[in-house]
Amino acid sequence: MPDYITSLLHIYHKGGIDMKLRKSALMMLSVFMALAIFLSACSGSKSTSTESKPAGKPQKGGDLVVGSTGEPTLFNPLYSTDVASSDIEGMLYSTLLETDEKLNVKPSLAEKVTEADGGLTYDVKLKKGVKFHDGKELTADDVVFTYSIPLNKDYNGERGSGFESLKSVTKKGKYEIQFKMKKKDAYFYNVVLDSYGILPKHILGKVPVADLGENEFNRKNPIGSGPFKFVEWKKGEYVKLEANDDYFGGRPYLDTVTVKTIPDSNAAVAQLKAGDIDFFVVPGTDFDTVKTFGNVKVKSDLGLNYSYIGWNEKKEIFKDKKVRQALTYALDRQAMVDQVLNGDGKVADVPESPLSWNYPKSKVPTFDYNPKKAKQLLKEAGWEDHDGDGYLDKDGKKFSFEIKTNQGNKIREDLAVVVQQQLKEVGIEAKPRIVEFSALIEQTSAPNWDYDALLLGWSLATFPDQFSIFHSSQSKNGLNNIWYKNPKVDKLLEEAKTITDRKEYQKKYEEIYKLIAEDQPYSFLFYYNYHRAMPNNLQGYVFHPKNDLYNIEKWWLDQK
Repeated sequence: MPDYITSLLHIYHKGGIDMKLRKSALMMLSVFMALAIFLSACSGSKSTSTESKPAGKPQKGGDLVVGSTGEPTLFNPLYSTDVASSDIEGMLYSTLLETDEKLNVKPSLAEKVTEADGGLTYDVKLKKGVKFHDGKELTADDVVFTYSIPLNKDYNGERGSGFESLKSVTKKGKYEIQFKMKKKDAYFYNVVLDSYGILPKHILGKVPVADLGENEFNRKNPIGSGPFKFVEWKKGEYVKLEANDDYFGGRPYLDTVTVKTIPDSNAAVAQLKAGDIDFFVVPGTDFDTVKTFGNVKVKSDLGLNYSYIGWNEKKEIFKDKKVRQALTYALDRQAMVDQVLNGDGKVADVPESPLSWNYPKSKVPTFDYNPKKAKQLLKEAGWEDHDGDGYLDKDGKKFSFEIKTNQGNKIREDLAVVVQQQLKEVGIEAKPRIVEFSALIEQTSAPNWDYDALLLGWSLATFPDQFSIFHSSQSKNGLNNIWYKNPKVDKLLEEAKTITDRKEYQKKYEEIYKLIAEDQPYSFLFYYNYHRAMPNNLQGYVFHPKNDLYNIEKWWLDQK
């Protein structure tokens, strides 16, 4: 996982990122509604078995063991940014809206959402009788409480950007809420209303907002209204959940879900073969191996994601645009896809998935592998090998930096070495630093920002909005942790938020993507497929391009 993505934050994807101690890094935000185009090498459903219609009635019972290479950090969607945490949150909490497998937004906790005042007002009517895991009814009070947290001046999480257009949230009745907007913001309806699980006011209402991120509720006893209830978190080992008998959508068929932490993907694949885990997002490098396992089937397709190297522009060596462009020119990204991913991907040039209706239709600046051009740009920026040691230097300083990525994600660990080798060819020393995921999140978040370059990825949101990652206002406490700043991009991102017409929105983003591509705050690496392995007897599974555990309450094990 981010990351992310977005990440994750995710990034990926399971190394954490669509991810923390409430800090950033991978996974999670920004993009899409489907148009299955451009899928070439990056797509093509590679399912190893054909899902036949379940013969017979769904059965209750069983424990599904899910393998994750990312250790969760906390269980509160307003403070977590890693995928490992958000996957579990998706089972613990319920949201007002949800996005289905075709990336259409539909009601969940909300019975109805009505837009008024030209997009400046949303009236939400809740389903009645929804209960939290402790039996308390979920009402408008809980929704107002949850959505008011990011509006509070003391909020110190990293999800604030999604709420910047929100003026107020008020209770209009026991089951009725009104959201007032400062300005039109399509992202709010399409992402914010479907991304944040409703928190219990009766438990957290008296906790000062400044302390919410560190409250023991987030780690020891999270209570939501989702299909599964929290049982136990044994750090470094597993998170145990059990079916919520009172779930408003109907009791899940599975009795329990165990999310098992396995930091190393090789070990996870071995456990999948042995039957020690049941469900795992398989790295593309292991797809050919896993599809030979007799005890599992694999469902594959393009996901909402991209991988990247982020250049921390707080560091002097990355402030020059020519340098960042040179770094991308020096990277043979197609070789990465061919050799590290075994061809299971597609080179990326923008932070947008080919799945998206917002994927740019016109050409953007590209920086295909050209080490000669890289050296030229570096020379123009003042970087030359003055002392003859094989590495570039400037003002007596060697062009040397660390490139950090998360432990346990084999693809990223391999990529870090490839990047090191490729950059050495143009006289740059890139030193891989593999860091345990939660430590990486801490290091790359406020107030530390302790890194030079990041090799991660983003798991993207279901609606295309890049504000959270690339607007300069999101650096200090948001997801723009590479400190990218372009006033033109800022202005266009702000303008895009007010556009609801897709054609106009897409046109605005054509400009945004051209500028971002030109600036190269990231070296965009590639898009990759998701490969999800599961038991042969698992029924009810539906592939979702973002959510690995989509509708897990409807999964069941054929125990004949």
